[in-house]
Amino acid sequence: MATMKAIVVEETGGVDKLIYKDIPLPEPKEGHVVIKNHFVGIAGEISAVGPGVENFKVGDRVVYIGGSTYSEYSEAKEATVEKITNDISYETAAAIGIQALTAWTLVRESYPVKKGDYILIHAAAGGVGLLLCQMCRYLGATVIGTVSSAEKATLARENGADYVINYTEEDVVAKVNEITNGLGCHGVLDGVGKSTWEISLQCARRLGSVISFGNASGVVPPISISILAQKNLKIMRPTLFNYMATREESQKWWGEVFELLSKNVIKTHIYKIYELVDAQQAHIDIESRKTTGKLLLKP
Repeated sequence: MATMKAIVVEETGGVDKLIYKDIPLPEPKEGHVVIKNHFVGIAGEISAVGPGVENFKVGDRVVYIGGSTYSEYSEAKEATVEKITNDISYETAAAIGIQALTAWTLVRESYPVKKGDYILIHAAAGGVGLLLCQMCRYLGATVIGTVSSAEKATLARENGADYVINYTEEDVVAKVNEITNGLGCHGVLDGVGKSTWEISLQCARRLGSVISFGNASGVVPPISISILAQKNLKIMRPTLFNYMATREESQKWWGEVFELLSKNVIKTHIYKIYELVDAQQAHIDIESRKTTGKLLLKP
C-alpha cells in the first residue's frame, strides 16, 4: 500500500498530540481529486482524478479548501477546487486562500462595506486582519484596527488601517468613541471571540452590525437577544463554507479574490514557512501571539 507523511491527531490535547507519521495515500472517490500539496494553506497540483470529474486533469495547478490537509497529499471534492494561473505561485495561492476568501465574503456579504463607513477590525495584524484592512481601504471605509504591540500597529497601518488601537495600553471603546465622535462603527469584524465580544457591542453604532467570525480567545458566551435592542444592532455568525456550497459560488468568490490579487488590491504577508514535520512548532508560534500574517507548512 502506498503511503505518505502526514500530521495526525489521534487524541485531543496540546501541540504534542500533533503526530508526524506515515498513513495510506488517499485514492479519489467519485467526484473527487487527489492533490499533491506544495504548501499547506492550501495549494498544489492534481495527482489523480476520480470517476465523474470533468473540470480537472492530472498536473493542473490548483488551490482548494478542505480538511485533513497536513499531509503530502489530500483528497478534495471537485467543487472545492479552483485552478490557479502560472503567474500565481503556490506560496501566494496558499497564503491568500482561505483567509482572503474569508475576508472578502465578510466585507461583501456578511457586512457589505460602503464608502464612508467606519469599520473596526480586531486582530488587525493577523492573516485575516491584514487582508480586511486592505479590502476595507479599497472599498472606501475608514479602518480602525486593534493590535497588541507597536510592531503590529505599524504593520496594520502599512496595510490600510487609518487608526490603530493598542488594546494593551489603550481603552478600545474610548478610542473608538473619540475617533467616531461618539457615534461608533457601522461594522465591527470580530475574529477574536470571547475577550472582545462586549467591546464589539459597545463599539458598534446605532443600527450597526457586529460580525463574529472567530474564536481566537474562546467561544462567545450565550447572549440575551434583547441586548440588541439598545442600538437596534444586527449580529451575524458566518462561516466561509456556507458562502461556497456550490460550484458556482466557489468560482465566483475565487474569481473575485484572484482579481483583487491581479489588481494589487491585496498582498500576501507570509510570516514563515515551516516543514510539515515542524507543525508542532508552527502551532506553538501562532499560540504565542507573536506571529503576523500567514504561516505555511511545506510537505
